Amino acid sequence: MAIRTMVNLNAEMAELWASLGAPAAGRARILQLVSARRGEGTSTIARELAFFAARHAGRAVWLVDLDLMASPQHAAISAESERYGLVGQPAQASPDGSIFFSIQPAAQGPDGKPWPDARYLAAHRVGAARWWVTRFRREALRGRQTVHILPSGDYWTALRKFADLIIVDCPSGDRSQAATTVAPFMDQTVMVVAADEEDVRAPALMRDALTGAGADVAGLFFNRATVQQPPFARAFLR
Repeated sequence: MAIRTMVNLNAEMAELWASLGAPAAGRARILQLVSARRGEGTSTIARELAFFAARHAGRAVWLVDLDLMASPQHAAISAESERYGLVGQPAQASPDGSIFFSIQPAAQGPDGKPWPDARYLAAHRVGAARWWVTRFRREALRGRQTVHILPSGDYWTALRKFADLIIVDCPSGDRSQAATTVAPFMDQTVMVVAADEEDVRAPALMRDALTGAGADVAGLFFNRATVQQPPFARAFLR
């Protein structure tokens, strides 16, 4: 993918969409977006790309938020319902009971049986377009329960049957290892880098970690840039 410089969101989403190329016939594309450091704008780009693909490209889109404790995507879309559309009631987010995380220790339901991990994740339809956003049910956690992202492809394989595009918004590398954990199950990874950042070491290390984990790093998306190519771009791509 060519380097993209963010000037106008609508125009850039169209360019990013075109740059990704056509997915394999009959197979949904899973696209991971991640940055090395917090505050780079990854969630905004993931959300806008989902919005563009659903509204303008007519695709069935799932926006899967891996920032489980905060669920910023659901909050942001709900806060701007006039633009994105009303957020619907929660529905099951797993087609077959599989899920990409594990809750420890497992909780028990009223019947004494373990509460399935998949029930901690809800999916909400957004407006009339065919797109969905996930929200982790943090309020359902009890006591010292913790959540861990799993190195398993079962959930992603199951979800492919219900979407044309799955956008995975990962927490930044300085906060979480989620991106490298799920990297082998993504079709493409786009790194978001702030164009005004002069120190390229953290993004470069993140790129190497992703590649080492099996990611196909398809390209970079330069956020907060002018129309000029950021000065560190060539060094980053070496």
